[in-house]
Amino acid sequence: MKSIKLTKEISTDILVVGLAKSATGLVIEAGDAQIDTKKLLALLADLGPTGNFDEITKISFGSPRTIYLTGLGDAQKKYPHEVLRRAAGAAARALAGQEKATFALPNASSVDIAAIAQGASFGAYAFNEFRESSKKDNKDPLNEALVLTKFAAEADAKAVVKRSEVLAKNIYLVRDLINTPPSHLTPDSFSQRMKKIATTLGLKVEILNESVLKAKGYGGITAVGQGSANPPRLLRVSYTPAKAKKRLAFVGKGITFDSGGLALKPAKGMEAMKSDMSGAAAVIAAVFAIAELKLPVAVDAWAPLAENMVSDNATRPSDVITIYGGKTIEVLNPDAEGRLVLADGLMRAAEVGDAAGGLDGIIDVATLTGAQVVALGTRTSAVMTNNEVFSGEFLTAANLAGEQFWPMPLPVELRASLDSPIADMANIGDRMGGMLVAGLFLKEFVNPNTPWLHLDIAGPSYNEGAAHGYTPVGGTGVALRSLVTLVELYASHKYRTK
Repeated sequence: MKSIKLTKEISTDILVVGLAKSATGLVIEAGDAQIDTKKLLALLADLGPTGNFDEITKISFGSPRTIYLTGLGDAQKKYPHEVLRRAAGAAARALAGQEKATFALPNASSVDIAAIAQGASFGAYAFNEFRESSKKDNKDPLNEALVLTKFAAEADAKAVVKRSEVLAKNIYLVRDLINTPPSHLTPDSFSQRMKKIATTLGLKVEILNESVLKAKGYGGITAVGQGSANPPRLLRVSYTPAKAKKRLAFVGKGITFDSGGLALKPAKGMEAMKSDMSGAAAVIAAVFAIAELKLPVAVDAWAPLAENMVSDNATRPSDVITIYGGKTIEVLNPDAEGRLVLADGLMRAAEVGDAAGGLDGIIDVATLTGAQVVALGTRTSAVMTNNEVFSGEFLTAANLAGEQFWPMPLPVELRASLDSPIADMANIGDRMGGMLVAGLFLKEFVNPNTPWLHLDIAGPSYNEGAAHGYTPVGGTGVALRSLVTLVELYASHKYRTK
C-alpha cells in the first residue's frame, strides 16, 4: 500500500464496513459512515454471512457501488483494537487488485484509528518480485486506504496515520527479506541492502567480514558460516539521538538459510529455512522505524549473519569453538546454530554498550527452536528474561502493539544439561524443555546485572498456513511492532528498568 489517508465522507466506489453477530441477528458496524443499514441487511439475507473473524462478504450496493463486509465476531459496544486491526487487514487482503477503498469501522479515539490504519496497511502486502507481471492471478495490493472518521482533521489522528505508514513500510521490509530466496539473500547481500537504507536515514553502519570475524575471535558466527560458499557477516546499525533517555541493544539471529549443517534437516520443511533470519530482519527494521519516528532512545541493532551449509569445511559434531569473549562450546549439534551466532552478538553488544556508559536493556530476537512451536503454536511467541520488570514492560508493549507473546521460565535445574566434559558448555542439553534450555544457553552470555529478554519467534515469524487478518502467507514481520512500542514507552518516561 502506498498511502493511508483520513476522510470525513465516503469518497470511493468501495466501502469497507464491519459485520458482527448478536443474539438477535447480524449487526452492521459502519462507524461514522451514513449508509442505509436496513437495505444492506436485506441484501445480505440470502447470502448467509456469519460475521465471524476473517469472513469477507462482497455485495453490490449502488452508492457506494460495492461494499465489503469484514467479520468482527461478537457485537460489542467497544471493539478491542486487535479485532479492528485484523478486520481491516482481512478486508485489505480481499481488496487486492483495487486502487482505493474507504474503511468505515467503529472508532472513538485516535487509538482506534491507528488500529484500522495499521490493519489496512499491514494487510495490503504482496511479494511479487519473482512473479511474471503478466500472470493473471498476480494482483497488486490495495494502493490507498481512506479511514473514515469524524476526527479526520485532528492532529492526533494524523499523527497515528503517519506512524502507521512508518510501521507498515518497515514491516514490508521484514517480510520481503524473509520471503527472498536464499539464492538472492546471503549474509553479504543482506548487509549491503541494509547499509543502503541505513545510510539514507543517517544511521551509522559497521560490517565485519569473515576475515575480521575470525581474527577477532567471533567463533560462533565463524563456525556456523564456514561450511558455506557465502561467508558470514556481523552487521551493526546504530541510532544515537542527542540527549538519549535510554540505551538499548537488539540482537537478531540472521541465518540466511539453515540446512542443519552436518546435522542435515529432512527435506520436508527445509524450504521454510530461508526464514531463519527473521530475527535479524526484525531488529534492523525496528531501528529504521525508531529512527524515522525520531524517538529519543539510543539503539544498537546487531545482526550476526551466516548460512549454515554442508561441505568439507562445515563444523562437525563434537568440534569445540570459542565464542567472542573466551567461553568454549562443544558443538554437539550443528543444527543448534542460532544460539552460537547470538552468543557472539550478545557479547559484542554488551561490550559496546558498556563502553558507551551501560545498557538499560538488551533484547535478542530469534527463530531459535522447534520446541517453541510445540509449546506455544504458530501465533504466540515466547519471552524469557533475567529481569521480571523488563519482561513486564515488554509484554505491556506487545499487548499495546497487538502482538502475542507469552512469558516462559528459565528453570535452573535444566542448566546442568548444558555441561560438557571437555568445554565450558555444550550447545544442546535436555530435549524436553528445549526452548527453555536454549534460553539458558543464551543467558550465559548476558551480564546478570543487565536487563535481558530472549524472544523466540520460531512459529509466528513465518506463516506456512492460510493468510488471516493482516497476516499474509510467508514472512509476517512479528516483533517489530513490539520493539518500537517499547521504545516509545521509554521515550515517554513511562518505564524504568533500573
